[in-house]
Amino acid sequence: MSESRIPVPVNDPNLTYLPGSPERAELKARLAAMASERIDIPLIIGGCEVRTGRVEQAVMPHDHRHVLADWHKAEPQHVEQAIAAAAKAHREWSAWPLEDRAAVFLRAAELLTTTWRATVNAATMLGQSKTVFQAEIDSASELIDFWRFNPHYAQELCAEQPISTHAAWNRMEYRPLEGFVYAITPFNFTSIGGNLPTAPAIMGNTVVWKPASSAMLSGYYIMRLLEAAGLPPGVINFVTGDSVQISAMLLDSPELAGIHFTGSTPVFQSMWKKVGENIGRYRNYPRLVGETGGKDFIVAHPSADAQALAVAIARGSFEYQGQKCSAASRVYVPRSLWPEVRDRVVAMMREMRMGDVRDFRTFVGAVIDRKAFTKISGYLDDARRNATVHQGGGASDERGYFIEPTLVETGDPGYRMMCEEIFGPVVTAYVYPDDRWEETLQVVDETSPYALTGAVFSRDRAAIRQATTALRYAAGNFYINDKPTGAVVGQQPFGGSRGSGTNDKAGSKMNLLRWVSARAIKETFAPPRDYRYPYMAEE
Repeated sequence: MSESRIPVPVNDPNLTYLPGSPERAELKARLAAMASERIDIPLIIGGCEVRTGRVEQAVMPHDHRHVLADWHKAEPQHVEQAIAAAAKAHREWSAWPLEDRAAVFLRAAELLTTTWRATVNAATMLGQSKTVFQAEIDSASELIDFWRFNPHYAQELCAEQPISTHAAWNRMEYRPLEGFVYAITPFNFTSIGGNLPTAPAIMGNTVVWKPASSAMLSGYYIMRLLEAAGLPPGVINFVTGDSVQISAMLLDSPELAGIHFTGSTPVFQSMWKKVGENIGRYRNYPRLVGETGGKDFIVAHPSADAQALAVAIARGSFEYQGQKCSAASRVYVPRSLWPEVRDRVVAMMREMRMGDVRDFRTFVGAVIDRKAFTKISGYLDDARRNATVHQGGGASDERGYFIEPTLVETGDPGYRMMCEEIFGPVVTAYVYPDDRWEETLQVVDETSPYALTGAVFSRDRAAIRQATTALRYAAGNFYINDKPTGAVVGQQPFGGSRGSGTNDKAGSKMNLLRWVSARAIKETFAPPRDYRYPYMAEE
């Protein structure tokens, strides 16, 4: 191994975008420029742009008549070309020393920190309706952190070596997987779009990347940024189009080495099933890494701080329109605290400005598309019939896909809005009797098939211990006196289990371990010259 050391990472500081700041002026200008463009987004396979002529539009969710880009859809032959390009690039890329691969992503991080920051943030704001703060913590700081921490973790992993003796040198080679990795990324985090294809690539793998059709603008600029950072052609192949068709072809390929997925639980389960059906045709057993659904909770003990709890509900439920994988969707509040907590949350909700994210006073933008709007609207209709809506409940798609932040109360802890993933700015509260704390913890644990994030609020340490124990498997990321969102790379590695995924913790050494196939090498300096062992000597 080389003696060079990859720089020790530190978390990227979020810019503030305060009035009069240079970053605010730069981003405002970039938003105006990009909103005035209508770009053409090709496939990028083996470093070559591919235009199929079959195009769809990327629009602003908060102004769905405004087209930002036309993007091309892959045909079956393009999927085959991507597999071939990944195989061709694998021969050289997998042989590069880790330091050379890492340098590409460290440079990408520096470009994103400086000259590309406004562009990627603006693409995220316009194409995914994120506010300036939500874009900054996602498409800038978190992605920068992924590209700085992952190379560091990769070097730490490769430094883990077996014991040797004076007679033999034992080494562990962390080889990339044999074949290609299929990365499928969601709309809700640009940083996930940047991390899922690049984490395997750092370890020497080559990738076929299918970004979400509703995050095409930011995905395209990430691909261009990686090229600007020196990523060789074919290491990551940007393939856009019909998810079902692309996945069917890639999952049928004998060269499939792994899947890096973030999306819905049913889709991941269907892919797992398909891999199982095809298991005899693959060269190796594919690695399946997925972060899927969630029904994330906040549970409050009677000793909880009412104001802190109310802020956690307001921020944790409504930031980015409740479309974070980690967003609070169900809350459990003791009867003694509920009136105060409810009134404080409602007061905050009434102050929240909803609209175009180019207005930096906006707190809530639009949900991602018409399909999401229709689904969430259906839950609001159900709440008006079968529960109590304390605030919000309105929806309008006249200009953008706007759903009001909504607080619902139910008397049934098994009500569907306490159990089912909604993925919108809707939170449902169940008010429990103060003397039913332990029983309520059991309800929290057993209500949902998911186990992604959760939070407990209490000023009683014994109650915190009770919750931490009772909810041990209910959340992969567990928060004490804080909202269940906002995981930071290097601080809270992210992922859940049960129906929420394989819990391989993005942004940690655990995730990178999935993208290597280790080879143990023993070199003996003085091989034996006789087959006989000393114990075989005569008495």
